[in-house]
Amino acid sequence: MAVPQPAQAFDLFGLFGSEEEPPQPTATALPYSVRITGVDDSDVVQALQDTSTLYRLRQEAPPDGEGLVRRADADLRRLTDVLSGYGYYQGTVTIRVDDIAVTGEASLNAAARAAEGSRAQALVPVKIVVDLGPAYTVRSVAVRDRAGRAFSTEVLPERFTRTDDDVPARSATVLAREAKIVDRFRALGHPFAKAVSRDPVVDDAAHVMDVTFTVDPGPKAGIGEVAVKGAEGIDPAVIRSFIYSEPGDPYSPKAIADIRRTIAKVEGIGSVRVREGESLDAYGNLPVFVELGEREQNLLGVSARYSTVDGPGVRAYYANRNLFGGGETFRLDADIYYLGLGFDPFAQQRKLAGIDTSGLGGRLSATFVKPAFDGSRNDLLANVFVTREVQQSYLVDAAGASVGLRHRFSDTFSAQVGLDGQVGRSQDALGKVDYRLIGVPVSVTYDSTDSLLDPTQGFRVLASATPYPSFLGSDPGIFVAKAQGSTYYALDDEANTVLAGRIGFGSVSGASLAEIPDNFRFFAGGGGSVRGFAFRTLGPRGPFNLPIGGRSLLEASLEARIKVTDTIGIVPFFDAGTAFASSLPDFDERIRKAVGLGLRYYTGIGPIRVDLAFPLDRIKGNRERPVALYISLGQAF
Repeated sequence: MAVPQPAQAFDLFGLFGSEEEPPQPTATALPYSVRITGVDDSDVVQALQDTSTLYRLRQEAPPDGEGLVRRADADLRRLTDVLSGYGYYQGTVTIRVDDIAVTGEASLNAAARAAEGSRAQALVPVKIVVDLGPAYTVRSVAVRDRAGRAFSTEVLPERFTRTDDDVPARSATVLAREAKIVDRFRALGHPFAKAVSRDPVVDDAAHVMDVTFTVDPGPKAGIGEVAVKGAEGIDPAVIRSFIYSEPGDPYSPKAIADIRRTIAKVEGIGSVRVREGESLDAYGNLPVFVELGEREQNLLGVSARYSTVDGPGVRAYYANRNLFGGGETFRLDADIYYLGLGFDPFAQQRKLAGIDTSGLGGRLSATFVKPAFDGSRNDLLANVFVTREVQQSYLVDAAGASVGLRHRFSDTFSAQVGLDGQVGRSQDALGKVDYRLIGVPVSVTYDSTDSLLDPTQGFRVLASATPYPSFLGSDPGIFVAKAQGSTYYALDDEANTVLAGRIGFGSVSGASLAEIPDNFRFFAGGGGSVRGFAFRTLGPRGPFNLPIGGRSLLEASLEARIKVTDTIGIVPFFDAGTAFASSLPDFDERIRKAVGLGLRYYTGIGPIRVDLAFPLDRIKGNRERPVALYISLGQAF
């Protein structure tokens, strides 16, 4: 008699969770079907499947009934341990082979005979019946040293031993708490801290567990000599200038991670592996070993984009990441875009104002950076550019060059001074401005955040001041000042809820608004400013109701970044700000405000941001839309 063949189903890459069919019954093998019942927790089910020999070998049919029941007998011991690992210490597992319970050696023959009855006829039905019993929780956590003494709360704060009523007494939970405690001692400068033992005591009557860890902190240490190997094509002095730890500085895992992160800032470095020594040196410091790999020296790229504001655009670049063997970078950028195919509500007003533009804009620039100039922590930066900046309310044709020297005081703090020169023509509703500017820009940067795209702690500050005085040849003579700061605070240890705030300020003085080129004025509105309002439209309006920018700027944002799952988050936010005609913010003028809700999808490189923003105080006649959508990579600030 022919055995019916199972229907074949198409499953694209396994996305629909199809189950492989077991082998068909034959005279020489005893295939079986296996089913797990009595448990709904998908994590527990997965752990049972991963542990069960019956489940893992279901595609490899045993030759006889004895081979099948031996698999079942081995599973009985393993699967009960799985339940204990998930906090079900009174859980039981029963395995039935063709409805015969496998309960030990005495039952194996009967179960094997029952299985043989299906030979060459049908799959042997195997059922794994689980009774979880009560779920145990962790009642207390204690930490002792080798002598049995408790650590002080200064060394080990209460949060490391505190338990809630619903902490499951799972193996993974206990191990995670142990790792957290050991990491605490490592963070205090003990590189060889370890848990000597863990002693879990289960109370079956109360369904709870008490855990005692014995921890040996080991010696306290500093950071020793940092040995660097690899990247022979880059001057070692350049690499070492990006290592800010000195021998004797306090050891911590963060300090080791910072070494890796800061070295990776050298453009020519591709891979960075940092390894800790296995013993302390004669000075009580921990040696550190760094192994480096180089990137491809030349890089060529091109990208296309479309924006509802700027229309379509194409960007291309060439970069050399180690031009002369000292980690120098040289980069050429070319960008071209066409405003006419975007959402352009000011097209008619521009024509009426006589702003002559075809909508085609672009920028060509060259940038050179020499890190660790003369072996120091000074970086030399130079840039030249030519641009036609076409915005919805103005047009600027300009060219310029700048050179600067940046000193890195530390990984988080740097200062820069330089020389900047620009010439160009600006045209807007107020008329045309031919300008020539020569200035001395000075700036400071501080960044203690833990991530570039998704910070959860620390703060950032960037402040700059640039005088363009008449005695250097500037016309008009102006003074430009800018500052922006943001801060981030996690409300829980896992950073599932983060409060983020930002404030920005700008001022340009020394000339009237009509004398200042548009690209030096301030505009508010858009995805990085006051969301909900169109890009660069907030601030003073001129003839034909065209935005003309202001001489000062004030804006602020507040967000609550809430993770719903490991990959999905929501972000309610509030933005406020505008540009002012005066050189300092005038609080008698109207501050524009917006609220919104964002969605975040967290990836390995950073969150994908989708924000929906709603202006709270639209002005009739400005054609401001009731809602705006923003999509980008990384948080808003």
